[in-house]
Amino acid sequence: MLKSINPFTGKTIRSWAGNTPEEVEKTIEKADRAFRIWRDTKLDKRAEKLRNLAYLLDSGKHQLAVEMASEMGKPVTQGQSEIEKCAWVCRYYAQYGSRLIAKKSRKTDADKCYVCYQPLGVIFAVMPWNFPFWQFFRFAAPAVMAGNTFVLKHSPNVTGCALSIPELFRDAGFLDGLAGLILVPEEKVPEVSSIVIADHRIKAVTLTGSGTAGGAVASGAGSAIKKCVLELGGSDPAIILEDADLKLAAAESVFSRLINAGQNCIASKRFIVIESVYSEFLELLVKEMQITRMGDPMDMKVDLGPMARYDLRDNLHRQVMQSVDLGAELIMGGNIPEHHGAFYPPTVLTGCRKGMPVFDEETFGPVAAVCSVRNEGEAVKLANDTSYGLGASVYTRDVRRGEKIALEMNAGACFVNTFVRSDPRLPFGGIGRSGFGRELSRSGMLEFTNCKTVYIMNG
Repeated sequence: MLKSINPFTGKTIRSWAGNTPEEVEKTIEKADRAFRIWRDTKLDKRAEKLRNLAYLLDSGKHQLAVEMASEMGKPVTQGQSEIEKCAWVCRYYAQYGSRLIAKKSRKTDADKCYVCYQPLGVIFAVMPWNFPFWQFFRFAAPAVMAGNTFVLKHSPNVTGCALSIPELFRDAGFLDGLAGLILVPEEKVPEVSSIVIADHRIKAVTLTGSGTAGGAVASGAGSAIKKCVLELGGSDPAIILEDADLKLAAAESVFSRLINAGQNCIASKRFIVIESVYSEFLELLVKEMQITRMGDPMDMKVDLGPMARYDLRDNLHRQVMQSVDLGAELIMGGNIPEHHGAFYPPTVLTGCRKGMPVFDEETFGPVAAVCSVRNEGEAVKLANDTSYGLGASVYTRDVRRGEKIALEMNAGACFVNTFVRSDPRLPFGGIGRSGFGRELSRSGMLEFTNCKTVYIMNG
């Protein structure tokens, strides 16, 4: 069974039976059948459906946000913002998709030569619980606009959210079967995923999730010689230089670290501060953390809801306590509240260094690991001392200096004087243990296409 458990109350909301092998087969077959029609559908018709989808998302954002709050603890206000962003990505590809995927003429010795981009087919999408709609829609909007269909395997703890996705596509007027969904209990995910990936009708795979899951999916896709895009999280550094606007840096850092209860792959997690401004920045950081309102995610005034599951909260606490045992100093937080709910308070650790879980591992919760360094060179070296490479940020009043450091940091994206975020107009993805491939922008749209050369000589 798949169970939806409210992380605020600890009570089971609903449960569902997993799909039978016959139901999985039927879902793949319908998606493949829909692809044969959808690939030949004109781009303006595809765009029309995406605009319909954007309208439905906007008009239903409160209900969808409540579903997220119930299943994984995201405050309703943040859930509404997530849905608004999903609508934005649909409108973006509806408006620009035909231009992004347009064929390109090439000057060669041929009488006519061009490059065109054709859809691959049915894409198997494995999605996580932390942004149950955005993580999916940032893949789906460009992939569907490019002419693909999909079969979605969502995280079991957000099955209510997952079930609403095919309904949205249906109500927007998309083809029956284009938006496939399979329900898979946690213990059967490896087995079922392997079967789906190996199916000849599945042409590519995309996954957002853990390194363990990414390794398994990449192995299966590689064995089947199929395209794979992985987004596997990170341990993002934020460098605060001595000439930074410290109030801005602290405010941006805390917002980045605490949104979605810190369960955000591109949140700043390691704060690397030049020692001359270390004390002042730390004081500002703690003050920003202290004013955060933690409580019922249904309360529109709450900033920090519970974490999505109790086991996730317990693992985060393990990382904090092990780091303290290794010499980190606990400045605030670091305790499990006695009241109900999978809550973890805003937590700040100083004296963090390599070898500690809060430095080496991804901390998926409201924990800030702060380090002091003597100069810019040490800061960049420490920032790059990680096996991850998703995002990074740097704060400085000298924009040229900030740009120079951004180019030196090993990450898929580096932002100067603000926190890292995803944007439909920009490529999103990482290097190293943060995965490979790109989502969003033109790069994301072309990931699931056949880049075909057509070369013609007159007979």
